[in-house]
Amino acid sequence: MGKIKKIETTLKDAYIIEPTVFGDHRGFFTESYAKADFQDIGLTYDFIQDNHSFSAQAGVVRGLHFQIGQKAQTKLVRVATGALLDVIVDLRKGSPTYGKWEAFILSESNHRQLLVPKGFAHGFMTLTDNVHFLYKCDGYYAPEADSGITFKDDTLQINWPLDITKAVTSEKDANQQSFLEYDKRKDAFIYGEI
Repeated sequence: MGKIKKIETTLKDAYIIEPTVFGDHRGFFTESYAKADFQDIGLTYDFIQDNHSFSAQAGVVRGLHFQIGQKAQTKLVRVATGALLDVIVDLRKGSPTYGKWEAFILSESNHRQLLVPKGFAHGFMTLTDNVHFLYKCDGYYAPEADSGITFKDDTLQINWPLDITKAVTSEKDANQQSFLEYDKRKDAFIYGEI
């Protein structure tokens, strides 16, 4: 049996990753990433940047973010402390799961990771105070390619666990485009081309 387990989600090409965790009376140890283990389960991404965000309170919403075009990123996300609801949306026109979303609880206790492929929007809502969120990217942040969809989108109707009218968010995230606006873009992702 391998060190990590790959679990399919309902969205094509997105996976939950469950690492092996060794625990005892002192706490636990886990390898959060080993390139060879990921290659063994068919995931051959070249992650080149690590990011760390901190959210001080429950009800913080970040996202739904993505980078467009050649600057699109695959992300491997996890939570070091606290818990959150992580949401992904398939934005690849022509994908069998285009316009669909799925949500996962990631927490310090379940140690789960989520592989978010290129062509997906990503965001989260914190469920606890003091959430440390860590993620790897296979491309660098590019401000000129930065984009997003509002977490309050009427078409997607994401089932957030806390009242989104009270969400703690940035002005940028509060004013992102709708899914229908994204759908009309000429630079929208095309399934099989990214």
